[in-house]
Amino acid sequence: MNKKYSAIVLGATGLVGKALVNQLCQDDRYATVTCLVRAPLSQSDYHDPMKKIQALVIDFDLLQDYQGYFSVDHVYCCLGTTLKQAGSKRAFRRVDFEFVHVCAQLARAQRAASFVWISSIGANARSKQFYLRVKGELENAILTMPQLNHPAAVRPPLLDGQRKLHRPGESFALKLLKILDPLMLGPLKKYRPVLPQQVASEMINLQVF
Repeated sequence: MNKKYSAIVLGATGLVGKALVNQLCQDDRYATVTCLVRAPLSQSDYHDPMKKIQALVIDFDLLQDYQGYFSVDHVYCCLGTTLKQAGSKRAFRRVDFEFVHVCAQLARAQRAASFVWISSIGANARSKQFYLRVKGELENAILTMPQLNHPAAVRPPLLDGQRKLHRPGESFALKLLKILDPLMLGPLKKYRPVLPQQVASEMINLQVF
């Protein structure tokens, strides 16, 4: 009999998070998908005929209190914000570095089989750009974490999807990249916008089965 896997998803209400949860619900290898969220899930966003989703509203500032929920096979972390949405560099780092780093620590403590999270193309701890520097620092911190099983990061470019919160700068960049798409060949191909479903699929493929 084939093993059935359990997963936990952080950031299940974002573009990639929604796509990921829906793919996990359709994946016969998974029996349960636990979602730790800030607010109740909107059932219309998810197709869960087998009732795999177990959603729990939590306070992410007290993430350590939910360590027991990380006792799963696979941990998926889709947490992230923008500098504008966060309101300050400190608040941005709190979400994009600290929360994700704590998730990795909890995955290690509960001996999860693997930990996959979303980074960014161009992530570099030495970058002059704050966003890419934080992403790079996080990669360094997680990938060198002792006794964390199979950590892996996906590094997507700009996401092509409809967000609940309007991001003018991101929308402009997306339109520009779509115009330039025919010219983005060779080394530039990796900068083409991708669909959230593509990132979600890559995350699943990086897990250990």
